[in-house]
Amino acid sequence: MWNNFVEHGMYIKQVSVTNTPGKNILYIHGLGESGLCFDELIKNKKLSPWSHFIVDLPGYGKSPWQKQPLTLEGHADHLANWLGHVKINNLVVLGHSMSGVIGLILCEKYPHLVDAFINVEGNISIEDCGFSKKIAAYSLDEFIDHGLDNIKKKTYIDGVKDKALRLYYPSLSFCDPQVLHLNAVELVEISQTDELAKRQGDLKIPHIYILGKPGGAGQYSQKLLTAAGIKWTPIENSGHWPFIDQPEKFITEMLRFLPQ
Repeated sequence: MWNNFVEHGMYIKQVSVTNTPGKNILYIHGLGESGLCFDELIKNKKLSPWSHFIVDLPGYGKSPWQKQPLTLEGHADHLANWLGHVKINNLVVLGHSMSGVIGLILCEKYPHLVDAFINVEGNISIEDCGFSKKIAAYSLDEFIDHGLDNIKKKTYIDGVKDKALRLYYPSLSFCDPQVLHLNAVELVEISQTDELAKRQGDLKIPHIYILGKPGGAGQYSQKLLTAAGIKWTPIENSGHWPFIDQPEKFITEMLRFLPQ
């Protein structure tokens, strides 16, 4: 069953193909992204015992733009308000890239709403700032005037040979440039602290970090994850979108972690 709706200022896709109650995954996309990136993943029959909730954060994808763009913490608070309203039990949160950070904040501030956390290529150190660093290099006015167009053109060209970037391009085109710039600047700032791995390591709920190899989180971030006592798993022959590059390998690791 597919159910698409807008609630609490967010476009939400709910996919339920299971009769098993109480097995739910919330997917949260990265910077400049939308829930489009998860479309193929959730169709995999190996994940059929789970119900899937895919959101477009406010200002991203099909969700309405806000008068005041949301910060990373604002996104986490917004999700928490929605989760408190819909009351989804036994919830696993999967956050990719930027939403590795948003998911972390959600788990820290609202642990009663989340039962487990999968961080996929979430920012750990400054070396993880790819698009965010490029975007943050512009002032807001510059980014609105020409910066976003420059990044979109480069993404379109690179997407000829990279499926993940081909999927990224349309989502990037839907973004509110103000929220995109704000969140990029925040990601660069928070990644420079080297504290994100420790914060995830301090979570009291089950959690894991999944990265792409060789094109994902690098050696310094891996060292920080290890030092924080976090179980991290590489998906071989993949990059920043391991669930797109190697979906079968990625799902295998998901299933090893997900409660049965």
